[in-house]
Amino acid sequence: MSLPDTPETDTRPLRRALGAFATGVCVVTAEGPDGPGGITVNSFTSVSLDPPTILWSLGRRSDRWPLFSQAERFVVQVLDGDHLEASRRFAWGDWRLAEAELTREPGGAPMIEGWVSRFICRTTRRIDAGDHLLILAEIERFDTRDGDGLLFFKGSYSRATRTE
Repeated sequence: MSLPDTPETDTRPLRRALGAFATGVCVVTAEGPDGPGGITVNSFTSVSLDPPTILWSLGRRSDRWPLFSQAERFVVQVLDGDHLEASRRFAWGDWRLAEAELTREPGGAPMIEGWVSRFICRTTRRIDAGDHLLILAEIERFDTRDGDGLLFFKGSYSRATRTE
């Protein structure tokens, strides 16, 4: 199937095709002028080991644009398979964080629980990319622990488990 050359293209077929690529589910947290908040993303990827660099993308229509498009520091939490509700909350629900539900890394960025890996990052570059902003960041610190990851595949959640 190819895409028509019109801007009003129905994107559902393309979204379904892209959804066949299983992705991990992350919550990115940051501090803004109005306090800490989070956003669910599945656009997280490793870019480089030297220097340690990651990338994630932020939709231009996101109500969290003011917070994350300007954040100089943030934390990416790769969610544990048991934290589906956190993914849903930060995707569609109350995305603001209360101090009682977070901890802070030494530089002040907010962190949540329910992760299998966590990356404390500093933004190094922002790239305009169509209807998204690509955010590149250097990893300053990271943690990892045992657990199954949360996956998103063809519009549904599942759990990543090891087969070997």
